[in-house]
Amino acid sequence: MTAPPPAGNLPADEHFGPDDAETWHRVHPVSPMVKGWIGIIAVILVFGRGIFEDLIAGRGMPQYGPGGDTVPLWIIAGGLILVILLFALGFFLSWYFTRYQVTDQHVRVNSGIVFRQHRQARLDRVQAIDVVQPLLARLFSLAELKFEVADSGSSAVRLSYLRLSTAQQLRATILARASGAEPDPEHPDQVSEAPEQPVLALSGGRIVGATLLSGTTIFVALAVIAVAVVAGAVDEPFALGAVLAGAVPILFAVAAAYWTTFSNSYNFRAATSPDGIRLRYGLLDTRAQTVPPGRVQAVGIVQSPLWRLKGWYKMQVNVAGYGVDTQASGSRTTLLPAGTSSEVMQMLALVLPDPGTEDPFDVFGAALGGRDQHFGFTTTPRRGRILDLLSWRRNGFTATATALICRSGWLWRAAQVVPHERTQSLALHQGPLTRRLRLADVVLHSTPGPVTARVVHADLDVARQLFEEQADRAAQARRVSAPEHWLAPRRDDGESTESRRESGPESSPEAVPETPQAAGPAPEGPNERDKDLPPREDHNGQ
Repeated sequence: MTAPPPAGNLPADEHFGPDDAETWHRVHPVSPMVKGWIGIIAVILVFGRGIFEDLIAGRGMPQYGPGGDTVPLWIIAGGLILVILLFALGFFLSWYFTRYQVTDQHVRVNSGIVFRQHRQARLDRVQAIDVVQPLLARLFSLAELKFEVADSGSSAVRLSYLRLSTAQQLRATILARASGAEPDPEHPDQVSEAPEQPVLALSGGRIVGATLLSGTTIFVALAVIAVAVVAGAVDEPFALGAVLAGAVPILFAVAAAYWTTFSNSYNFRAATSPDGIRLRYGLLDTRAQTVPPGRVQAVGIVQSPLWRLKGWYKMQVNVAGYGVDTQASGSRTTLLPAGTSSEVMQMLALVLPDPGTEDPFDVFGAALGGRDQHFGFTTTPRRGRILDLLSWRRNGFTATATALICRSGWLWRAAQVVPHERTQSLALHQGPLTRRLRLADVVLHSTPGPVTARVVHADLDVARQLFEEQADRAAQARRVSAPEHWLAPRRDDGESTESRRESGPESSPEAVPETPQAAGPAPEGPNERDKDLPPREDHNGQ
């Protein structure tokens, strides 16, 4: 077992300058207990349950052996003290061997007692930073600092736990270095948190209403109808009791789903700052989430049937490093849990500052609206209505100078927005029926997440045309995309968004060049995002 590098002389909350190779910091001493409290409760339940039950039943102290002798009190007390000492030793070693440092380029975390783990991440690849406070951590005014880097998946770098003020200050420091902002020459070690401008806040009543009108309620209603039908058709009391008993675990699962949705969305607030989009939410476990500019890969907007009564929508995003986010029901990938159309437009403006069209409210409003709103959208041809009887006039797509917009669905309305430079690859899909009807789906591949952008049942010629055009748009947009250090001085490449808007290919069939240009390689440079686009795929079922 190797001892960690020596810790720095200054506490983490008093030193935020770049650490050298020999300077390391420790997390808060209470951190192991905050992380390991479940183990303590488990030990108490395992060893204390029998003693407690015997005392309550009046049987006295527990007995052992064939003679039924009573366990001496000193043995119980000694065992309890031994367990406490073992936990204390484990907590101390866990704290002692957990160190971190933040340099100009990297953040490093060393942890582990027997099996050592070293985590390192580049600051210029930071995708999002969260300050998380579980319930027990809030009692000690502690917080976990968690930030995602590209392709980190579930193994994101975590600092658990720091004092809340230290975590907030360290987040500001990491974001400042990741953005390339110039430090104050007089106080290079002092980085203040960037000011923020509130955008919106959801009331508790909105969250309650959205939870009760969610898709879970539709499921509950269908389940109640099914149970009522079975109860009316079954005369045997035993069979009816079995049905009702089987519904009990389902009711617990439904109650848990309601609670998770409400707890994760409660007190939702959104703001904008030079650091990026700031989101805060949570009832018991609170989270302060910061997504730097340009890190959102795709946006998905959905509306359940009951939400149409109130005009609410849910927005989700794909962020590199977040993955599908199965924890906490995808709260980290939720950009807006329940918002009106105007609030959706506000959040879209944060993700896509330049909509690439002179009529953004009409274009994006048509993406959110019903099937009869065709503002600039190319929809499924009439021959495709046999596959989409109710939604064939709503399925469609349109492209602005900066993003591709897809929409689909009739009962559950859905729309996706993918910035051109975030298109990773494309695929053309055809099944037996769609091939016979000369229809095809165009899939835009993004980073893993809850949003899948798909143009459903487009005319085959239109789909092929979109396939070629979107590849060209993606390659061109990546060449002029913003740098990884978003606050660093940007070189003048002589091409602006306006020029792209004027010279970029349009989505209409008339704008297709006679010889489409293949997606060529991006110019070489230090920016890793400017590498060649992945090979395009053509899955036409042949």
